[in-house]
Amino acid sequence: MFFSLFHGPLYFFNRVDNGAENVNCRKNWRGDSMDAFFINPDSSAKAYQDLAKTFSAIEPPTWSLLLAESCRSKGYAVGILDCDAERLSLEQSVKRIEEARPRLIVMVLYGQNPNSGTTSMIGAIQLARAIKEAGLSAPVCFVGSHTSALPKEVLSYDCADLILLNEGVYALHNLLASNLKDDVKSIRGIGYKEVSGLETSLILNAPERVVPQSHMDIDLPGYAWDLLPYKEKPLDLYRAHFWHAGFDHAKRTPFAAIYTSLGCQFACNFCMINIVNRVDSDDKIDASHSRGMRFWSPEWVAREMRKLADMGVETLRISDEMFFLNRKYYLPILENCIEEEYGFNMWTYSRIDTVRPSALETFKKAGVNWLALGIEAGNQLVRQEVSKGTFKEVNIREVCKTITNSDINIISNYIFGFPEDNLDTMQQTLDLALELNTEMANMYPCQALPGSPLYNTVKQKGWALPSSYEGFAFLSYESEPMQTNHLSAAEVLKFRDEAWQSYFTNPAYLDLVEKRFGAVERSNVEDMTKIRLKRKLLGD
Repeated sequence: MFFSLFHGPLYFFNRVDNGAENVNCRKNWRGDSMDAFFINPDSSAKAYQDLAKTFSAIEPPTWSLLLAESCRSKGYAVGILDCDAERLSLEQSVKRIEEARPRLIVMVLYGQNPNSGTTSMIGAIQLARAIKEAGLSAPVCFVGSHTSALPKEVLSYDCADLILLNEGVYALHNLLASNLKDDVKSIRGIGYKEVSGLETSLILNAPERVVPQSHMDIDLPGYAWDLLPYKEKPLDLYRAHFWHAGFDHAKRTPFAAIYTSLGCQFACNFCMINIVNRVDSDDKIDASHSRGMRFWSPEWVAREMRKLADMGVETLRISDEMFFLNRKYYLPILENCIEEEYGFNMWTYSRIDTVRPSALETFKKAGVNWLALGIEAGNQLVRQEVSKGTFKEVNIREVCKTITNSDINIISNYIFGFPEDNLDTMQQTLDLALELNTEMANMYPCQALPGSPLYNTVKQKGWALPSSYEGFAFLSYESEPMQTNHLSAAEVLKFRDEAWQSYFTNPAYLDLVEKRFGAVERSNVEDMTKIRLKRKLLGD
């Protein structure tokens, strides 16, 4: 079951043969069980409806990979169970966990979309309850962005024994060095339950630090790619975003996603990305209080990219929130890609006001064929209100034209339903999207995501928050976006869904897809538009 010999140790992968049960684990000196089993639960059907079958991406569980490799570097035996990639039922998942006999079960609830940590709670709670009902004795621990945002809420579930605050790296190391029982009282960065008679108290210990810049390469030494499942070849259970592969389903796998940095130095009101950096457990803390970036070395990134290239990966996402920001870090990475000729088809994020025209040629030569731009709103006042900067609409048009002239495709991100949005301002956003007519457009209903400044604003205003985790999912049946000062949540959702349909059925857009990618790819996009989302809020 081996794949390839890299410039280092032999890597073993976890092959899935016709649904046969297997256990992805490493034996250790404690006996025949593993120390920690990192679980990526499956919430896809609830979060994406019928789009989950073909069109949504299946991304490698980035933080499971990072945490597993970090613990393994400290001598602990670890495994990864990716219920999402393998599309495991609850019964299959519980059986795999039972066979692995882990000392600690870790629900790792992160994701590259800002709302993923919250929507992953859908599958995580279901699986954790099933684990308890099956009588497994190992404690269940939760870590991730939603856990960092609302630690006591997560800990309050009967199926949650422990939580890790912030990214959890050092807390996890110390937890695995303990007996997982009495020792927990002295471990920083964790939460646990204390039972006294008929009362149960939720205890949050003092926070633990996040991995500092000086120790990024040391304490987060890489990705445990070898622990992922596969069918025929490594990473073939993962698929890129539909558009990333040029709307060609055959080019979507094998697929991988990596970070070269963590965090963001900005503080947009609707974003909760930086909540995993928190080192203060006060209830009023949100992502804006933990802004900042940490970078791995270019050598570290080159090593991980070489592994992926040797595994046959061609479609790669650079998941950094702000890759196109600091030339000191991104230039050596891109130059290495050019020199090594990995052949990756890559995409990454950029703010409109950080795009440097002089760098675009290097991006293109390195294989960056897509840039995701956070345009967000067509109205300048609406955009400024959510701290998106002061760039003007004319600059948006000029920047998009410059990127297009560099032969790089654009994914424009738009959000409908900011606090000051009304039907006219949302129409301005749609009009701008239709005018720019970029190769891809993401259109989101605004959500007050846990951990974001907007979440606290909504609570202060007394506006309704989603009544379920499914309600925070942009594309779910139960999606409940935020109301605005002028519109109801239903009006926002209806406008967003109609705007999406208008964009992707627009003849000018379909002509662009055919010109850039081909007639078959245009047909694939037309097939996607035939899948209509059902919405409870709209009476479906």
